[in-house]
Amino acid sequence: MKIIDTKISEVKLLEPTVFGDERGFFMETFRDEWFRRNVANRTFVQENHSKSVKGVLRGLHYQTENTQGKLVRVIQGAVFDVAVDLRKSSATFGQWVGEILSADNKRQLWIPEGFAHGFYVLTDTAEFTYKCTDYYNPKAEHSLLWNDPDIGIEWNLTGEPNLSAKDLAGKLLADAVLFD
Repeated sequence: MKIIDTKISEVKLLEPTVFGDERGFFMETFRDEWFRRNVANRTFVQENHSKSVKGVLRGLHYQTENTQGKLVRVIQGAVFDVAVDLRKSSATFGQWVGEILSADNKRQLWIPEGFAHGFYVLTDTAEFTYKCTDYYNPKAEHSLLWNDPDIGIEWNLTGEPNLSAKDLAGKLLADAVLFD
């Protein structure tokens, strides 16, 4: 597995070694000991899988209790995946990282605790899986507004995004509940 640094040092792009021939391919997507030693010393307790259609924008979500680190990847289709640093004490507070994750490039993104996360679907459909370091807690979940001008995420939209009511009601960074 190759580790690729992003402009926020704690967010890592992971690229697996893929072994393929005319029959298909094989790749290792996760190894606990390697991940702990090379990326982050974390334990994953939950894995989720979602499917979305083109133009759906999910996020930017985070939890202030049961704070979650996430290891995300796409197993079908492609998304533009985004992490926003919400740690007030961080030198990169309010900055974002965006990467294209797809079934073709097989890349994964490690998003540590203290970040909001979201993605925009680029293909007709996309299936998205992610491992979490803590359990989902809907009582502590928050949404950061996807198009907050103070953050300035360059989503490269192909039209108006398809958003949930929760995401439409996301808060601006200036009004959001943040991490120390």
